[in-house]
Amino acid sequence: MNLKERYNKEIATNLKKELGEENMMAVPKILKVSVSVGISANQKDSKYFETVEQVLSRITGQKPVEAKAKKSIAGFKIRDGMLVGKHVTLRGEKMWSFLEKLVNITFPRVTDFRGISDKVIDKTGNLSVGFKEYLPFPEISPDEVERVCGVQVTVTTNAGSYERGLALFKALGFPFQKK
Repeated sequence: MNLKERYNKEIATNLKKELGEENMMAVPKILKVSVSVGISANQKDSKYFETVEQVLSRITGQKPVEAKAKKSIAGFKIRDGMLVGKHVTLRGEKMWSFLEKLVNITFPRVTDFRGISDKVIDKTGNLSVGFKEYLPFPEISPDEVERVCGVQVTVTTNAGSYERGLALFKALGFPFQKK
């Protein structure tokens, strides 16, 4: 049984009881997953941009979109319209399969992993995790890596509060640190 089926059959009903909700529609759920890579402003190498695009498309299964600067910032040497990153937004089946892969495969493959901190959840119940390198993802072979870049994964929910978001992510099986 995959994560989406487990959520619909078991996790949602357990969360409904745990949170004291009367209506099933009030149970928190995941809306989307965003995967992004920031690109340094002084990075002029076009091969690096191609590497970032290939990595994101292999990790997520979708072609990434370019993120351009909305205004100039002289201190960071950024000009209006300059490429500052690439990102992918996942919804539906791709989102659920990515989350399952993230929880069951990617987190255990991180070097010296002791669980994620509960501080990665914001006050509205969304989770943001950064990876210093993209090597823990199973689609990436360490042999073919030329340059390493960081990856940011943001899971957006409709939880509305920190406590409800934490309950959702614990029920989904995210490996949090033991206190």
